[in-house]
Amino acid sequence: MNNYDYEYGQAQEMNDATKHILTGIVVGGLIGATAMLLLAPRSGEEIRAEIKDKAMDLRDRTTESVKETVSQVTSKAGHLKGGLKDRSQDLKHRGQDVLIEQLDRVSEAVEAAKKALQEI
Repeated sequence: MNNYDYEYGQAQEMNDATKHILTGIVVGGLIGATAMLLLAPRSGEEIRAEIKDKAMDLRDRTTESVKETVSQVTSKAGHLKGGLKDRSQDLKHRGQDVLIEQLDRVSEAVEAAKKALQEI
């Protein structure tokens, strides 16, 4: 496995972990809200206002977490893209060097064959 596959795997694992965290936050928020409704000794209006505040807080935290994750993934993808571009340029230059080397060998072989034919 090369370095780019490894980095892609790490980005994928980070993405999967983020999904699990966000799911946990949402499920935990819902369970907490339900428990609050069942156990709260307050009036319905107070409970609804508190649920609304908590839901907005949860929404804001989730939005922040999603934005941060998207930013990290975008940054990592940009890094990988730049690395791939550099790697492709390196491979292109290596290929050109090998081609020139092989052409030189073929040229030398042709010259040797010409000399051998002239001596015959």
